[in-house]
Amino acid sequence: MSNPEKSPSVEVCDGSGTPVAQLLTAREVPLGGLRAMPVRRTLPQRARSLIGAWCFVDHYGPDDVSVTGGMGVAGHPHTGLQTVSWLFSGEIEHRDTIGSHASIRPGQMNLMTAGSGIAHSEYSTSATTMLHGAQLWVALPDEFRETAPAFEHYSPTPVDVDGASVLVFLGSLLGSTSPVTTFTPLIGAEVTLRPGQTLDVPVDPVYEHGVLIDTGSATIAGVEAKRSELVYQPTGCSMLTLRGADDEATRVLVLGGEPLGEQILMWWNFVGRTQEEVTAYREAWERERAGSSGGGRYGDFPESWEETIPAPALPASVRLKMRG
Repeated sequence: MSNPEKSPSVEVCDGSGTPVAQLLTAREVPLGGLRAMPVRRTLPQRARSLIGAWCFVDHYGPDDVSVTGGMGVAGHPHTGLQTVSWLFSGEIEHRDTIGSHASIRPGQMNLMTAGSGIAHSEYSTSATTMLHGAQLWVALPDEFRETAPAFEHYSPTPVDVDGASVLVFLGSLLGSTSPVTTFTPLIGAEVTLRPGQTLDVPVDPVYEHGVLIDTGSATIAGVEAKRSELVYQPTGCSMLTLRGADDEATRVLVLGGEPLGEQILMWWNFVGRTQEEVTAYREAWERERAGSSGGGRYGDFPESWEETIPAPALPASVRLKMRG
């Protein structure tokens, strides 16, 4: 893997002469309990914990589900965040403890606001042969992190921008705006470039941005990146330059937002502010799991749930580290 601190080519957009873009490489981690599927994670990591309020970026597939078994993530809890599910191929069924039941297909987004607490499950359906997508989290700012849980499904309309296909699922970019709920200024979009295409994307200079490479390779803000790598561009830039591979189409996810400006504590599926809070979130989940039907902080478990994922043990002698 390349060293993100020694990227050989960067774009200077602030006139200072200081390199501004950073390459974040992925590490493979298991997702989903005992039957975990592998995902490639670029956020959080030691070099960077947040991009705007984006605090978690997983990329998976394309996987042949006849070999891998697909996605099978049983009921599990969340607090203090929004989950963003985005698919490139396949189909996933979502159920949660506020009564939502929805399938997501390519070019569609499921946005779940955990707020004070929710639990959900995600399973690839029998219609899925290849599974390929991204699982993203957004940290809620302190004033909204106890908001009531909610769920939204959105299918953005593709827009052609100089021959590039753009799907904006959060915020506003390149003339398209998503209507779904966010609690900090954010953008999220899929952009597919023609072979060899360069696209200059006007962006708000108060935003920081991350570009995840899904297919092909790309040069982002002067930094060369390949599949599953993430290029970070900080605030102060009014243009984000995307250049695709010469020999094939390149698809990327553009993520961005105003810096959160807060320290957060992330552990397992929870975003909190103190270790005592996270401990209470874990204890509530284990208590509600033991009752088999929920009904407390995380809501009523769907009748179809046959299992839920137990919370791991908290570190016995080490304080959790704040991020941001």
